[in-house]
Amino acid sequence: MVETVFSAPLDADLAVIGAGPVGTALAVLAAKAGLRTVLVDVRSESAAPAADTRSFAIVLGSWRLLGAAGVHGDLKGLTEPLNGLEAVDGGTHWFGAPWAAFSNDDLPEGDREALGELVPAGALQAALDRKAGETEGLVWKRGARFSGYEAGPSGARVHLESGESFRCAVIAACDGIHSAVRQAAGIGTEGRSYGKSVFAADVKLSRPHGGIARQLFTPEGPFATLPLPDNRANLAWYMKSGAAETLAKMPKEAIEAELNARFAEFAGPMTLDGPPLAYPLVMQIARDMTGPRAALLGDAARRINPLAGQGLNLGFKDAAALYDVILEAREVGLDPGSETVLARYREWRRFDSAATALFMDAVDRTFSNDNLLLKPLRTLALTAANKVAPIRQALARQASSDQESLPSLMR
Repeated sequence: MVETVFSAPLDADLAVIGAGPVGTALAVLAAKAGLRTVLVDVRSESAAPAADTRSFAIVLGSWRLLGAAGVHGDLKGLTEPLNGLEAVDGGTHWFGAPWAAFSNDDLPEGDREALGELVPAGALQAALDRKAGETEGLVWKRGARFSGYEAGPSGARVHLESGESFRCAVIAACDGIHSAVRQAAGIGTEGRSYGKSVFAADVKLSRPHGGIARQLFTPEGPFATLPLPDNRANLAWYMKSGAAETLAKMPKEAIEAELNARFAEFAGPMTLDGPPLAYPLVMQIARDMTGPRAALLGDAARRINPLAGQGLNLGFKDAAALYDVILEAREVGLDPGSETVLARYREWRRFDSAATALFMDAVDRTFSNDNLLLKPLRTLALTAANKVAPIRQALARQASSDQESLPSLMR
């Protein structure tokens, strides 16, 4: 990155590149806090919302952040409280499949809210978009695409494909796994393909789900159901690459027959409640979380195994941490895009980012097989998680992102 000396005043304090849930939430929160904010969004104002049948498990800490952004009201009646999580080890076992479960009852007394909320992806994006449109101090550039930037000692100049450019103090890269900002900053990535894809769909259940997210580990990969309102669920089925894509294109009756033949005993009979989709499963971690006047957030920083639904929640942690770092820098008169300030964001988020990615990868490797040597270890781990109260309580706190070390908006 070539440094450029600028003399003109800044047009904005913060430029957010990418308007998915993480980027839009950050832009809204920053503008509400008085930061001059520009949100660069490739979606045109006239474009219809993209079809998205996913649902996100928004943990308690992230739900608090969304409350600060002001979208709880727009989501009322569309979400389902997450009251607990259950994991079952499938495959072949001599004495029955081991399992583990924890719930909001395992949180400390006086703090027993739901572990989180299950939120349809489309509803979440629509709520954040509405809030972005009414937030003062937020310049929302629709149908705009980032093309590059130059960093200097007093700011960065952001260039758009339209030829427009503007100056800001710091850039938040929220532009996904193929982040153009990350590439412009010269930050490489590491990772691997799992050789799998995920089949996802909303289904109607024949058994009450009680707000419990359930996961069955099979030798080929996990099968999970996330609770939705009206006794529906969003399911995710890990399959070999190509199989998920093929299944998603089959007729509704054929998909239901396949699901129920494999998983009716675990989840009860299911019927499809909307179009399915399939997407490839990869792990990708950026070698650094910051570059010259730029911070990476969400999928731009890492794409992890979606095993426990932590990917978006990590992105919200990134947004909340960068928010705190920028506001603290402003309070003491520091340049929010300086290396000193961005280093604090990097150190705050780097360990959690890498540790979560590697842990989810290890869980997938350990449970997605029928290895006779690993089965006793899996049984021991699940039994301990189920029977030992301090372990259950620690898992509940971690799953809900309800720790004192979290950024201010999530506590």
